[in-house]
Amino acid sequence: MAILENDIKRVNEKLQQLLRQYVALQRENEKLKNAAKKLAEENESRHQHIEQLQQQVSILKIAAGQMNDTDKKDFERKINQYIKDVDKCITLLSE
Repeated sequence: MAILENDIKRVNEKLQQLLRQYVALQRENEKLKNAAKKLAEENESRHQHIEQLQQQVSILKIAAGQMNDTDKKDFERKINQYIKDVDKCITLLSE
């Protein structure tokens, strides 16, 4: 009977230890998820900033007259896309 009680106590202790480890891992997992989310947001913000800087470079090249044909076509495509987006917004607002 004493052996059985010792086995039950040992199983109970191990179960308690596993529960503590489980809770600790859950906390760590939550922290890592938050960190990953924060890094993803920072990454997106930096991509947007890079896009803005690239647009500024294009505008400066146009103003200085230093665009080659490929850059001009790319810039025209972007302008046309902006115009389409504005048209879509106007259509949505007029509905």
